[in-house]
Amino acid sequence: MVAQALGLAEAVGLPIVQKTVSPIAPWKMLPPQFWPPGINGFRSNDPQFQPPWPRLLIACGRQAVGPGIAIRRLSGGKTFLIVTQDPRVSPDKFDLVVVPEHDRLSGPNVIETTGSVHRVSQARLAEERKNPAIDLSGLRRPLVAVSIGGPNKVFTLGPDRMKTIVAQLRKLVSDTGASLVVTASRRTGAECEDILRQGLRDTEAVVWDGDGINPYFSYLAQADAVLVTQDSVNMISEACGTGKPTYIIPLDRLSDKPNKFDRFHQRLADLNAARPFDGTLEFWTPPILDESARVAKEIRARIA
Repeated sequence: MVAQALGLAEAVGLPIVQKTVSPIAPWKMLPPQFWPPGINGFRSNDPQFQPPWPRLLIACGRQAVGPGIAIRRLSGGKTFLIVTQDPRVSPDKFDLVVVPEHDRLSGPNVIETTGSVHRVSQARLAEERKNPAIDLSGLRRPLVAVSIGGPNKVFTLGPDRMKTIVAQLRKLVSDTGASLVVTASRRTGAECEDILRQGLRDTEAVVWDGDGINPYFSYLAQADAVLVTQDSVNMISEACGTGKPTYIIPLDRLSDKPNKFDRFHQRLADLNAARPFDGTLEFWTPPILDESARVAKEIRARIA
C-alpha cells in the first residue's frame, strides 16, 4: 500500500513528506466505516498532524482514512484528499478515489485503474539500468526477473507448489539458456524460500538473500521478461509497467469461486499485457501500463 501512495506521489511531482499513521484505540481496531463523523483517529497533540496542512494528501490503507478525512476538514477544504484502494466509506468524503477497476467501485470522483498505481516508470527504469550496485552484465541472455509472493485470502503457496515452480524455472533455464534474477517477498515464508534457493543454486540464477540494497527495481529494469506469482496485484502491475513480456505464475487456490484477481488477470490478457506462465518463454511487445502517470496528470489538472 505504501508503494501505491508513493508511486502516485512521485508521478505527481510535488515535494513528498511520508508519514505513518498509528490511530489510537478504539479506532485502530475498527474498520473506518464504523468511525463516527469527526473522529480524527489520532491524538490531537500528535506533532505529525499539525498545520500548516498539505496542498495534497494521498492516503492509503484502512487506518489512514479517518486522519485523511479529518485533515481535509480541518484545512477548510484546502487540502486535496486522495485515497488509493477502496476506502470502505462513501467516496464523497474524498476529492478523488483511485481504485483498481477489478474492485468495481464507481462514482463521479472515482478513477479506475488497470491494476494498481505503482513506482515503476520509464524514467526510473532507465536510472536503474545504470545502477552500479546491481551489475548483471555477466549473466546470460535472455535475463528473466522472477518475483515470488505468497499466501493471501485467495491463494496459497506451500512446499509442493514451490517445488513445481522451481522445476518449471529449472526447465526454462535448460530449454532457453536464460538466466534468472529472483526476489521473494515476506509472504513467501522461510520454508518456501529455502526450497527456492536450494532448488536454483546450481543453475544460472541469482536469488536475492535480503541483505543490502533491494535489487527489485533494478532486476525489472535489466530483465528481458518478467515472471510474477498471481497473488500480487502490485507486483504484476509493476511488471506490466515495464512494457516487457510478463508472465503470471499460477498458485494453488483456496476456492474456485471467481474473484477480483480473476477479473484483473483476464483484463491483462485482453490487453495482451500479461500471459499465464506454463513453463515456456516467448517474446512479444506488450503495452506499457503506466497508470500512475495517467492518474497524476488528472490530479495536476484538478489541483491547478
